[in-house]
Amino acid sequence: MIGILDSGIGGVTVLREIFKQGINAKFIYYSDSKHNPYGDKSSDEVYSIVKTIVDYLLDKGCVAIVIACNTASAICVKRLREEYPDTLFIAIEPAYKMVHDYNPNGKTLVMATEGTINSEKFLTLFNKYDNKNTTLLPCKGLAELIEEGNEVKIDRYLDDNLSKYKDIDNVVLGCTHYPLIKKNIRKVLGNVKFFDGSLGVSKELVRQLELRGITFDNKSFSVEFIDTSSNVSKENRFMELMSSSYE
Repeated sequence: MIGILDSGIGGVTVLREIFKQGINAKFIYYSDSKHNPYGDKSSDEVYSIVKTIVDYLLDKGCVAIVIACNTASAICVKRLREEYPDTLFIAIEPAYKMVHDYNPNGKTLVMATEGTINSEKFLTLFNKYDNKNTTLLPCKGLAELIEEGNEVKIDRYLDDNLSKYKDIDNVVLGCTHYPLIKKNIRKVLGNVKFFDGSLGVSKELVRQLELRGITFDNKSFSVEFIDTSSNVSKENRFMELMSSSYE
């Protein structure tokens, strides 16, 4: 069994890429909407929340845990690997290096939570690959709007916050919620190049499972969805996003 955790349903973008890799396992998707967003919480608070989820997933029998949340990844993964040395953790990372690899000279906008942008992990990556033509934009409140699914509010937010960046070439989507609104972002910025970490995470999961000799007997995958909020519509929205196109 493989656990996927996120501060909400945004990690569905990661899970979709994992499915494309052909991993026929049972999955538990843990959507912590009760504590969303993680990006405006202290590091200690985020770690305490994530550790509780990890303990739950391990008790359920997960042999690997994918941290499908950039903020949780940036703040927690190093400490988790130290505290749980026998557990396989695969953590998403902001895809800023992909800009360096594929369009290094392009004018770049990094959209992420404040927690991700201010994290040591991201700043180390950014300073290593900084193309001197990049703007870091903390998108406070955007993940919550995406969780809500109100297109009018999302479009208004993006118009208010992105209109000044219409000369951008690259957009790094530094939160797993953000790939769900690529179409909305294009309404404001035009045909920009998007970069996010979902594909890299899925391939790293496959690589690490093979290295450790971890296999699954399931002939097909299944997903158990858990959400910590009292919103009964979350699972319906999650399943809808699983099968929809957001390119």
